Amino acid sequence: MKAELVVHEFRPKLIPRRGELIAWTGSLIVGAGWVILAVIGQGVNLLVPIVFILLSLVAASISLGNWMDRKTRLSLESSEVVYHNGLRSVRLDWAEIQEVRVFPAQWGRKVQVIGDKAYFGFSTLGEVKVNDRLLGQTGFADGEMILQRIIENAHLNHVQPSQAGLPENSYYYARK
Repeated sequence: MKAELVVHEFRPKLIPRRGELIAWTGSLIVGAGWVILAVIGQGVNLLVPIVFILLSLVAASISLGNWMDRKTRLSLESSEVVYHNGLRSVRLDWAEIQEVRVFPAQWGRKVQVIGDKAYFGFSTLGEVKVNDRLLGQTGFADGEMILQRIIENAHLNHVQPSQAGLPENSYYYARK
C-alpha cells in the first residue's frame, strides 16, 4: 500500500557562517602578511604561500558547502522525489528508486537514494555539541520521516548489511 503523500518541500538546517568567515579572514591575514613581506623586501618563507593556498582552499570549500546547503531542497511528491542542491538536480519516480543506503555520520546519518540512472544523498538531522552545549544543527530536520517515506513509497525492503557488503552499523533497503 502506497503511503499518502502531501507534496511538501524540505530544506536542510543551515549552519552558522562563522567558520566560513574565520577561514576567509585567516586566508586574508596570511595573504596580506605575504604581500607586506614581499613589498618591504623581507624574505618570504615557503610556508607562507603554502599556508595561504591551503587556507584559501579550505575557505572556498566551506563557502561552496554553505552555498549548496542554501540551494538544497527536497520534495516528496505523489509520483516522485525531487532533489536540487545548486549543482545537482535529480527527479526519481518511485519505481525508479532501486536502493537506499543509510550510514552513520558524525552528525546525523547519511542517506543515499539510488535510482536506475541517477542518485542523490542527504543527511538526517544532526546536532553539533561541545561539552553538552548545542552549537548548531545540520541536515534535514525531517530527515528520518523523509527516509521512511522514500522507503515506503518506493516499496523497498530491508536487506542485512552483511549481505550487501556494507558495514554492520549501516542500513540497506532494496527491491526484492
